[in-house]
Amino acid sequence: MTRRKLIVEFTKMSGAGNDFIVIDNRFYHFSDAELTKLARRWCARRTGVGADGLLAFALPGDEAHHFRMRYVNADGTTSMCGNGARCLARFARLTGVEAEELVFETDAGPYRAQAPADPAAPVRLFLPPAEGYAPDRVLENPEGPVGTVDYLWTGTHHAVCFVPAAGQTPVDVWGPAIRRDAAFAPEGTNVDFVEVVADGQGGGRAVLRVRTYEKGVEAETLACGTGAVAAALSARFRGLVHADVVDVRMPGGTLTVGRRGPDPEDLYLEGPADVVYRGTMEVEP
Repeated sequence: MTRRKLIVEFTKMSGAGNDFIVIDNRFYHFSDAELTKLARRWCARRTGVGADGLLAFALPGDEAHHFRMRYVNADGTTSMCGNGARCLARFARLTGVEAEELVFETDAGPYRAQAPADPAAPVRLFLPPAEGYAPDRVLENPEGPVGTVDYLWTGTHHAVCFVPAAGQTPVDVWGPAIRRDAAFAPEGTNVDFVEVVADGQGGGRAVLRVRTYEKGVEAETLACGTGAVAAALSARFRGLVHADVVDVRMPGGTLTVGRRGPDPEDLYLEGPADVVYRGTMEVEP
């Protein structure tokens, strides 16, 4: 007797163009190994649904958290994803989780988010302090004019390169070269190419234009939340921007990096988190 395939419901979501397949794993109970397999199949742009990664919404490990987030990149590797976290916070509200501030578990530790009931309102994700800031880190194999980068950890690895014009930067060439540079072995790094548009002096917001090459996707993405944070922090550390709020313009939209109170480490990432469509996929039993 032929076994019937499992029909899995999913929601396609976008955080400023950073797109995800979201499943409610409270019901399916897919293991980490199964989620890895699903991500590789479903995230393929031409043979699957197409996405930068797969988000699994799961039950939390204790009553102090509202849910658990599991994120798998398109290639099956795992990492923290800021835009993914924001999208999953919106998904949580859409499933009926009601709280002014959501607290949830991730592989990078606990996170908090504010997802208004209005589905068109931006979602704000509060961030732990960045770690390991290392300016002017020398590359083993420089690509083009890029010989040094700023490195920091904002939930995952980021190398920040300041360039005169982000729109004219050959991200498809420089990105993979720096991503795999021996200076970042064995994990590799995401690579952010940053142009300072406005420094924020005089009380206005600072503005950056950023393009990111993401490991795990192995391509430029339309937006990267942890990359936006890395770019804003590196620009502040270097004195290139002077505002508490930084608008980060990415190819898919604008993300905002700021701080909630006087503590410079009380960071947040804010931007759109939209439902694109809902559908179903068949899974082999």
